[in-house]
Formats: sequence, C-alpha cells, structure tokens
Amino acid sequence: MSGRPPVEIDTSRPHPARMYDWYLGGKDNYPVDEAMGRQMLALDPRVPVMARVNRAFMHRSTRWLAQNGVRQFLDIGTGIPTEPNLHQIAQEVAPDARVVYCDNDPIVLAHAAALLRGTPEGRTEYLQADVRDPGAVMEGARKVLDFDRPVALSLIALLHFVSDADGAHDLVRRLTAELPSGSYLVVTHATADFTPEESKAATEKLKAAGVTLALRSREEFTRFFDGFDLVAPGVEVPHQWHPELGEPVPGQDDGVIPGYGAVARKV
Repeated sequence: MSGRPPVEIDTSRPHPARMYDWYLGGKDNYPVDEAMGRQMLALDPRVPVMARVNRAFMHRSTRWLAQNGVRQFLDIGTGIPTEPNLHQIAQEVAPDARVVYCDNDPIVLAHAAALLRGTPEGRTEYLQADVRDPGAVMEGARKVLDFDRPVALSLIALLHFVSDADGAHDLVRRLTAELPSGSYLVVTHATADFTPEESKAATEKLKAAGVTLALRSREEFTRFFDGFDLVAPGVEVPHQWHPELGEPVPGQDDGVIPGYGAVARKV
C-alpha cells in the first residue's frame, strides 16, 4: 500500500463503517461516531448485538458457500477489518479461494493491508470503489476473479445505506447481471418491520447527521433476489439462518433482531 497517496478521513460527521466498528468494540472510530452510536443505543441498547449478529451471519454464509463449492467471493461494503475476515473463513475451508474486498471509505483503505493476509494458495485483494458505480466495481473485480466461474457477491449491512433515490434494487440488478449462472447473492438488511417507532427515530437522527438509512420491508428485501433461487431456509432474521454453522452471539435471543438475511443462487 506504500505507493498510495495519504488517506483523507472526514471526522466532522459520523460514518456507518466507523459506527459499526465502535459497536463491535473496535478502535478505528472517532468521537463523532461514538456520539452518534450512543444516540442509537439510547433508542435501542441491543444495537451492538445486531452488529455482531450481522458479522456472525457473514461468517456462517461464507462457510456454507465454501462448503458448497464456491471459490470466488466479492465483498462490497467490506468495512473496517475485524477478524476473522471473510477471506479467513473462506480459505479455512478452501485454501485456494479468491476474495476481492470493496469499499469506498478511506479509513478502510487505510487498514486494507489487514485484509490481504490470506493463504499462499488463494488470493485476496482490496478495491477502492463505490457500490453506486457498479461498472467500476466489476471492472476491478475482473482483474482478480474469473467471471466464467461462480462468484459469491456479498452485501452485508450495506444496502440499508443506499436510498431508493440512488436505485438500490437497480444497483443490485446491475451487479448480479454480470455474474455467471451458479453464482450467489448474500445480503443482510435492517428493517422497521419489528420496531417501527424506534426505527423512525433512528432514521431521523441519522438523517440529521448526514447519514442515509433506508429501512426496507420483508417484501422489499426479497425483491433483491429476483432471478435467484433462495437457499433454504430463505429469508430469515439473520441469526436463524443456518445457526449450526457458527457460534451464537451472546444476547441474540433476548429480543427482536430487526433485520433480514438470505443467500440465493443465480439460475
């Protein structure tokens, strides 16, 4: 990473990736992120549990995919590195797995070296790009991944930060259109279905701080998988998707987890 220009990080307003890092107990966040994180905790003290549940879903879904023959992964909205990372899960099952991480946050770029410690047999790369520019994402991914073979596209806790005005469903269609048959789409997404009042308050607080939160219903979430076959058990609250593939998150059963997760195969 030595040839890259200095990374410029905006610390004047909160950023979802840094807030997520704070929820997970990380150190790569700033007072503005902690302040907004504490406001979210005041609305729902289980937000850190939700963050860990999302992370655990990523671990289980990646393990399931690797066990079922997938050897290529494209993870968009990677976030700040927190071990184990996706490539560590995939390459534990399949040492020859190839993983491309993609994020638009400069602080992730600053820590990207931590994402590149993979197996000698496999390959891990980091791509600085925005999901709102699917052409650039796929152009960069093609330099590492073979698009004649199945690819697992992972969008974990990302799409609820992409508004309908930015065309979230169209972006997913454009990304998945380039994937060959037999590829997979992996998504988790926050929802207001279970906690409408708390979700409305959270959306308003984040909007005031310049952060988009586009909470979607189960029906709207399921639309991301149009043209795909859902893997059993289909759309679920994240911690109930193949729980046997990982350890439970402490506190995950103490109340509602207001989100959905699913994995689906391209036909």
